[in-house]
Amino acid sequence: MTRAHRPCCTPAAAAPVPPAVASPVAGPAAGRRSLRGQVRLSGGEFAMGDAFGEGYPADGETPVHPVRLKPFHIDETAVTNAQFATFVKATGHITDAERYGSSAVFHLVVAAPSADILGSAAGTPWWINVRGAHWRRPEGARSDITDRQNHPVVHVSWNDATAYARWAGKRLPTEAEWEYAARGGLSGRRYAWGDELTPDGRWRCNIWQGRFPHTNTADDGHVTTAPVKSYRPNGFGLWNTAGNVWEWCTDWFSPAYYAQAPADDPHGPETGTARVMRGGSYLCHDSYCNRYRVAARSSNTPESSSGNLGFRCANDA
Repeated sequence: MTRAHRPCCTPAAAAPVPPAVASPVAGPAAGRRSLRGQVRLSGGEFAMGDAFGEGYPADGETPVHPVRLKPFHIDETAVTNAQFATFVKATGHITDAERYGSSAVFHLVVAAPSADILGSAAGTPWWINVRGAHWRRPEGARSDITDRQNHPVVHVSWNDATAYARWAGKRLPTEAEWEYAARGGLSGRRYAWGDELTPDGRWRCNIWQGRFPHTNTADDGHVTTAPVKSYRPNGFGLWNTAGNVWEWCTDWFSPAYYAQAPADDPHGPETGTARVMRGGSYLCHDSYCNRYRVAARSSNTPESSSGNLGFRCANDA
């Protein structure tokens, strides 16, 4: 089924982030290559793209095309709150959401005084721009991450993710590396575990159940983020490559890129205005954003952040 285009599951920043007061990325581990928490993948050739005709045309998930990758390493999980806190403590990094002063929070989970509600995103009224929302306070001033240390960090922009990766001796994955890794060795399947969303009636990812955007029955056990090692890992040992949080890739985004991408280790267009995001999030639902499929892709501007946007890192082999 070919779908009409729907707006992306993460809103763009309401306005450009103010110029950075330099946030240092140097630290004890800066520039020192690290494979900690990563799995080594052998690479090889795979078919990249949507073989089912289920994507949004404006996302550019077709044509399906052969891609050959060199061996590489990739994190088993998304970067956690605890890991990001270590980075911030070591470097003094200030995220784009903190510098801008607000970030996007889903309307049902806002935890902030009414004075902190700055309005909703154009075209997606379920996204609320909340003053003081950032990685430490994901729903606003009345929230914290005390009991979410092993959950994925959110409200991180592409800029923030890149700074973390550089400090950690890693890098962000290319979009091709991300899809190869997310497939877990299954060729041409809809999801990381096969073609059925709920095999044996069991949820295999953290997405929306119910009527979006007002009623989430949380049949999968989670309303917002889940711990990074929830459900089952895929065939390569990677956790939560569908749902939970969107994950930044290093590539610039273009819906026309697949038609002209090189077969060997593609790195995306040379320029652009938005960066690729992969994997979907806890807000994805078939009626609105069927982007928890392994071929699905989306994008956002590098300074944007929201309560369902995180990342994982990669490395050369």
